[in-house]
Formats: sequence, structure tokens, C-alpha cells
Amino acid sequence: QVQLVESGGGLVQAGGSLRLSCTASGRTFSNYCRAWFRQAPGKEREFVAAISWSGGMTSSADSVKGRFSISRDNAKNTVYLQMNSLKPDDTATYYCAAATGRGLYSAKELYDYWGQGTQVTVSS
Repeated sequence: QVQLVESGGGLVQAGGSLRLSCTASGRTFSNYCRAWFRQAPGKEREFVAAISWSGGMTSSADSVKGRFSISRDNAKNTVYLQMNSLKPDDTATYYCAAATGRGLYSAKELYDYWGQGTQVTVSS
């Protein structure tokens, strides 16, 4: 059974940092694009950042550029999201995802596997 399990969420003050992790089991995702999305209450799920299968290419949403960075360790089947200078607007449930292919994708419809999510709350 394929599973993506996120961890590292929590409550943090504005300006603080968190690092999210997402570890996969059940298959290897070394040839998959990996990404983070987030969803705030009453809003649609939105793209945050993605990383290509080799880690050689990354992309991120304009709202997090310069503050968030994505990385991966294929030996551990794990992807990370380092979040710095957090703002209250970053409050959401964060989901990791995996998409077949060696491209870099921001459309959630292209992702085949999803985690259950981890809550991030940023207080002002």
C-alpha cells in the first residue's frame, strides 16, 4: 500500500520557521515529481512548491518565493519543505504529493498520490 506521510506541522509565531517532511512508503518515488500544496479553510487547494525527480529543478508559488524552499532525499524517499519568515496567511493544511514523470508540475490534477496533510498555524 502506497502512503505519503507528512510531519513537522505545528503552531508558530509570525516570523518563525518550520520544516515539513513527507516520507513515502510502499514504492519508490525517485522518478516522480514531488510537491507541496496547501489548503486554508474555505479556499481551494493551492500549489506551494515542486521539485523534479533528480532535485535539479524546483518551482514555487510567488507567495512563498524567497521564504520557502523544497528539497528531497531519494535515498530516504522523503521530500522537505523549509518554511522561513512565516506569516499568518501561511496558515493552512499542507499536503505533499507525487506525480508520475520527470517534469515539474504545479497543477494538482497531475498528481497521483497525496498525503493526509499536516496543519500549520501561524499566529500574529
